[in-house]
Order: sequence, then C-alpha cells, then structure tokens
Amino acid sequence: MKKRNAIVAQSGGPSPVINSSLLGVIHGCRDFPQRIGRLYAAWHGVEGILQEQLIDLSLQDRRELELLRTTTSAGAIGTCRYKLKAEQTEDFERIVEVMKAHDVGWFFYIGGNDSMDTAQKVAELARRRNVDLVCTGVPKTIDNDVGDDRFTLIDHTPGYGSAARYWACITRDVDEENRGMCPSESVSVLQAMGRKAGFIPAAARLADPGRRMPLQLYLVEGGHNLETMAENVNRELKRSGRCVVVVSEGFEVGSLGEKHDGFGHVEYGASQATVAQVVVNYLNRAGLKSRGYATGQVPGVLQRSNSIYASPVDIREAYEVGRHAVRVGVKEGTGWMATILRRPGDTYRVYYDKVELGRVAASARQIPRHWLSQDGLDVTEDFLRYARPLIGDDWAPIPLENGVPRFARLDARFIDRQLPEYVPQKHR
Repeated sequence: MKKRNAIVAQSGGPSPVINSSLLGVIHGCRDFPQRIGRLYAAWHGVEGILQEQLIDLSLQDRRELELLRTTTSAGAIGTCRYKLKAEQTEDFERIVEVMKAHDVGWFFYIGGNDSMDTAQKVAELARRRNVDLVCTGVPKTIDNDVGDDRFTLIDHTPGYGSAARYWACITRDVDEENRGMCPSESVSVLQAMGRKAGFIPAAARLADPGRRMPLQLYLVEGGHNLETMAENVNRELKRSGRCVVVVSEGFEVGSLGEKHDGFGHVEYGASQATVAQVVVNYLNRAGLKSRGYATGQVPGVLQRSNSIYASPVDIREAYEVGRHAVRVGVKEGTGWMATILRRPGDTYRVYYDKVELGRVAASARQIPRHWLSQDGLDVTEDFLRYARPLIGDDWAPIPLENGVPRFARLDARFIDRQLPEYVPQKHR
C-alpha cells in the first residue's frame, strides 16, 4: 500500500494535557514508517487546513517535541472553535482539496464532541468523493461530557483528570483562606467551568473526601436556584460560621449578557457578568446569618491551562490514547475515535479501544443522578471512587527553566502552498 502523509489538528478549548496527545500521535505515526510519510500540523485546527497553513512536524527538533508531553494548553500548534455545518459545502470541498494537494491519507483530529462531529463529516465527504482519507478522532475535553451516561463509549476524557486535580487543590487552598478570614469574608464563592455538566465542580469534593469542610457544590444537575442556595448557605453559616461554595458556570442565575463562541456555546469569560458575581451579589443582598460578606473568584481559563496541577495519570493516558488513535486508523480504517475504558474491579486499570465517530459526535453526558447526594449539594462515594484515581498521587514532572515551566517551542513556519489562497466561509 502506498505511503501517504498525515495531518494532525486540535479543536475547541485546550487542556493541560492536549499536547501529550499530540506527542502520542507523533510517536504513533513513527510506528508506521511504511504507511505514514510526513506528519503535518494544521495551524489553529481546521482553520489551518482551510487556509493551507501547515507545519511540518517531521522537521522539528525532537527535544522540543518531547517537551510537548508536559506543555500545557494549545499554543504549540494552536486550536480553534470553527464549526463546520452541512451547508458549508465550499469549506468541506476545500478540506478535501488540501488533503489531496499534500498527498494526505491520514487525518487525526484532537478535540471534544463538536470536533468528533467535524471529523465524522470529513470522513463521510471523503467516502462520497472516493478520496482515500482515514479520519480518526482523539478525545479531549476537561468537561468530561463526551460519551454516554453509562460510560461505555469512553470512561473519561483526557484533560478532565487535570482539571479535577486543579479543583481539588484550589478548594483545599480556599478553605484555608476562608477558615482564617471568615469573620470578614464568611462565604467564599468559586465559579467552575461546566456549561451543562457538573463533572468539574464535582471534583472540588476530592479536596475533602471526609466531608469536614463547610463545602457546598452547585452543579447544573443539582436542581437548585439562587433562593435555595441562600437558604442552604445560611443554614451552614449558623452551623459553622463560614461556607465555601463551588458553583458551575452553567448554574441558572438569569441573563449574563452572554457572548457565544464559534461552536455556539456561551463564552462565559467574554460575557457581561459572571455567575459567581451574580451569586455573591444575591447572597449579600439577601443577608447572611453571620458577620462578613460573600466574596467571589473566577479561575477562568486557569483551570484548563495550568501546568503545575496537571495529573500524571492524565498526562500518561492522553499520550497513550493519541498513540492508540494512529494504530486504530492504520488497522481499522476511517470513522473511529480512540477511547479510554476502565477495567472492572477495585484496582484502577484502563485499556484503549475504539468507538464509531458517529456515536460520539456531538454527544453530551451529565453526572448520573445516583452520583449526587439527596439534597443535591454534594456528590456520593461512587463519584469519588470514579474520580479519585484520575488525579494521581504525584506531581507531574514539569521541567523548569529560570524557575518557571519550560514549554515546547516549535518552528511554526508553514510549508509551501499548493493551492490558491482561501477565506473560510464564516470569515467572509
């Protein structure tokens, strides 16, 4: 079979371990030198393909490539939120033309549910056009909302373990702050990412599995509102004199003056107000049954770009699923996403498998109801057993230079164009 080139791209919000998956794809392509030729990275995801902005990863310094394993976020090759819809026929045709122009037979797309939808559409178009192109997905999202509620398609997504560890750690830190400052700042409100699924704020409970903290979790699945929140917080203030509140950014508080990203999702960081500030204002206005005020913090993108809190388990699994994706593409053909599944039993063990892109494309799952406490303010032991292994037990081996993390720095020069310049349809 003829050797063909490959393209790898990233899409959607980044994660602390997205580049570990990228390195896994790089090493996976090297595993098949008879099948895969040059490996190109699309600069800023599918937009880089549309604009024929491709970086030859085969020419990069290998020492820099190895640093991808512990390089956070998506700055190495960029990402985007460019959603391809069925009516964007010119964009789809352009993708196929770019693939043909550079003799690309392999396309590896790292992303979440919307990205898997894009990969599936490209795979279907290639089939219809009789183009020899294998499209394979690599899962990624800190939200952990890809798949089904039974966790049979994927157990957890790379990125979630690190976001969970971040929340476990900062919740522990904030509790100490609140313990000391409660006479004047009796309620500490933290806003966590998670538009429609509460996996990220739920991870705050990992800071205190023994439930000694005055901690309340407000997930989108919990069924609470501002009024019941004020009642719950005041009940805790009467008991403990202080309270730590972790609230999902998707918690219903009314209009935030929302902005939307390219996928159509609310861009909370760009909106006119934050859930945390609305909650703080409401609690202070309603009146607290203690001295002091409610104060709020919004970590924002820090929870998906912080390298120091990256989970070593997450780093390893992100790499392995990226490498496995190449094996899936080579051995099984087009239309699959590599996946991580958990073996049964009390000992945490995973294996890597595959699932049809169509089954995960645009999928969405929430925390199962039996993982929530009866009052909707906490998670159960079942959730803790699920999430605890994902955050690991050691610090990630982040190399330092001048006292700060040393990240990969790739040569981002583009290869020569083979086609006329093109403006993506959404940018016209």
